[in-house]
Amino acid sequence: MSRQSYDLIETRGGVPVKAWTRGVPVEDVALQQAKNLARMPFIHRWVALMPDTHLGKGATVGSVIPTERAIIPAAVGVDIGCGMVAARTSLRASQLPDSLREVRFAIEGAVPHGRTAGGSRADKGSWKKTLPDNVARTWKGLEPGFKSISGKHRKLLKSNTARHLGTLGTGNHFIEVCLDEDQRVWFMLHSGSRGVGNAIGRHFIALAQREMGDQLGSLPDRDLAYLQEGSRYFDDYVESVGWAQDYARANRGLMMDNLVAAIRAAGILPAFELTDEAINCHHNYVERERHYGRQVWVTRKGAVRAGLGELGIIPGSMGARSYIVRGRGNRESFCSCSHGAGRAMSRREAKRRFSLSDHRKATEGIECRKDADVIDETPAAYKDIDAVMRAQADLVEVVHTLRQVVCVKG
Repeated sequence: MSRQSYDLIETRGGVPVKAWTRGVPVEDVALQQAKNLARMPFIHRWVALMPDTHLGKGATVGSVIPTERAIIPAAVGVDIGCGMVAARTSLRASQLPDSLREVRFAIEGAVPHGRTAGGSRADKGSWKKTLPDNVARTWKGLEPGFKSISGKHRKLLKSNTARHLGTLGTGNHFIEVCLDEDQRVWFMLHSGSRGVGNAIGRHFIALAQREMGDQLGSLPDRDLAYLQEGSRYFDDYVESVGWAQDYARANRGLMMDNLVAAIRAAGILPAFELTDEAINCHHNYVERERHYGRQVWVTRKGAVRAGLGELGIIPGSMGARSYIVRGRGNRESFCSCSHGAGRAMSRREAKRRFSLSDHRKATEGIECRKDADVIDETPAAYKDIDAVMRAQADLVEVVHTLRQVVCVKG
């Protein structure tokens, strides 16, 4: 597109911020966070803000942060490798039963979700005594990497590893059955690296803060503590974060396999196959990439890579449309797009503002939980996904538009 579709925000003592937020409300505190990021001495060119941006911990959710010779662990966050997977099936809407409750129950039975017992081994959101065969096989492939990491950082040995592999988690993690514009059925889910990713993230955030010592007080926010190439923990972090991203991708793949198998076994739907339209993408991660002639570390905190022709997933809230998109390879966004609608308010504010009646009305026609424990995820707690999509029209093109008919929340 010929016209500039972002707003350029200058920062005192830092690089600019390019914000693809036109027509989408953004909190002043989130913009200040982005400006704080832009003042870090190792930012390459500028910080890019996606239209779903909102206040995060240390770094703004919905930000793309290119850095030279340094990484900010809190910008990557604790849900390392969190992302989406979606697959189209051979089913059509006309083949679905009038009531989808049994489909939801089959999914809930196949994939541990939620959190109890403080996340301990008795947690309902983890596997108990015996791992499913496919989970055990996958963990066997991941285990050597974890042994390498935990051998150097013994604190990580206490984290949930294999027992969280193939499980959903809590909060905004979900599994959905959706219909596209041609009434074809899709399965889609959102999750990341679970307990072990959280442990890795928290561990290295603390190490970065400790390593900075007296310099920590000079940062705009202590959660902007960073690890520099050549420092004591930098290579360990790169190894650990890369492993957690692999774990997250495998986690999503296992859940997809297990929910498909459970739905088939339940005999609720006609026989079906998955087509070759499938996407598995991160939206909380860091990778080495080349941009504007330099090899840099690109942290996408709530953003999806949208290189030319690359497929991605941008979910709405549990009562709004979601999108399968194709990247336009926009260099100025560092080939990125939003990771969803983005929260319009905190979880606490959503629980204060909306009633159970509001939530039931907003999710009418969707087979999902309609109790007080999911009000913080009610559709109105999120920004308008259509406004978000309009704001990033030069970043992605829409391939499929999905609407959910079943939603399982952690």
